[in-house]
Amino acid sequence: MTGIYNRGKEYAAMAKPADKRRRPRLGIPMFILILVLLAAAGWQLHNLRAQVEEAKAEQERYAQAVAEQKQENEALAQDIAEGPTDEKMQEIAREELDMVTPGEYVFQERN
Repeated sequence: MTGIYNRGKEYAAMAKPADKRRRPRLGIPMFILILVLLAAAGWQLHNLRAQVEEAKAEQERYAQAVAEQKQENEALAQDIAEGPTDEKMQEIAREELDMVTPGEYVFQERN
């Protein structure tokens, strides 16, 4: 009988036999190599995380320094806007030149 049912057998007979070649096994050395590479990648990620944290801390320090400098600049701009006054001149002379007015007593520490 050459019916529909027999054609399936004919096609099966014409098909190439499955390739029975065996794939080479990766084995223990390849597993160890992959494990070492994964460990190295993990170590690099750990180091990068530490560098990112250090960079964030440094950024915060710089942001704080910038804020302090802005405050100082604003104070200086205000002083410039007000112009020189006798009180400012005396303050500068006391701080920078160690000026003492008559009748003041100066106490110095000795170590």
